[in-house]
Amino acid sequence: MTTTLVVGLDGEGSGDRALAYGKRLAGLIGDCTLLVTYVIEWSPYSFQTPEENAERHKRREEEIAVALERVVNPAVASLKADGMKAKGMVRHGDVADTLNAISLEVNADQIVVSRSSEGGFVKRIFGSSTANLVMSASVPVTVVG
Repeated sequence: MTTTLVVGLDGEGSGDRALAYGKRLAGLIGDCTLLVTYVIEWSPYSFQTPEENAERHKRREEEIAVALERVVNPAVASLKADGMKAKGMVRHGDVADTLNAISLEVNADQIVVSRSSEGGFVKRIFGSSTANLVMSASVPVTVVG
């Protein structure tokens, strides 16, 4: 039976530490797939103008393409080059809720994230979102320092 680890990236060095730990853990486990995940913070409750709503879908697709190109695909390629099984995913939403939903969707055994971010992403993913994820996750969460 393959073990699945969801690794949350933030595009910064802190995400690299989470990825390195996930890779190490996968090596110890053996038959393991790493699902490299990047969540773009997005709230369906923000108020927008009709013009913004018209452009929303296009903007979301562009954000996903950029995140895949700059963060997720290079991480997946690196893992595969090292002989690991890896997949990538980018989603929009609340970081804690989205990582938990992904872990349930793919029947993950664990989520690996970093404790703090080195960039402006700190408030969105690895500040209070890490605490929210730890308290609400349906699977164990490993928080890397």
